[in-house]
Amino acid sequence: MEMLELLKEFIQRRVGTPAEPITLESKLEAIGVDSLMLLDLMFDLEDKYKVRMPDDIPRPETVGDLIAIFEKLKPTTAPNE
Repeated sequence: MEMLELLKEFIQRRVGTPAEPITLESKLEAIGVDSLMLLDLMFDLEDKYKVRMPDDIPRPETVGDLIAIFEKLKPTTAPNE
């Protein structure tokens, strides 16, 4: 799962949390992702996948919630990386 690996790297860089224990069930707050960091992460994902996050979505609670939001938004063909 490419997006999970991307999130692990982001969180490890920004929070210093080891990437290994981060799973789809990991609570964002529990692994050190506060609201400002979540916005930063969402902007990074928007840029990478060339999508726009709707303003009216509920705040994701887990890593899996965040991935599910972007899986619904991203195009079926991946952008050139």
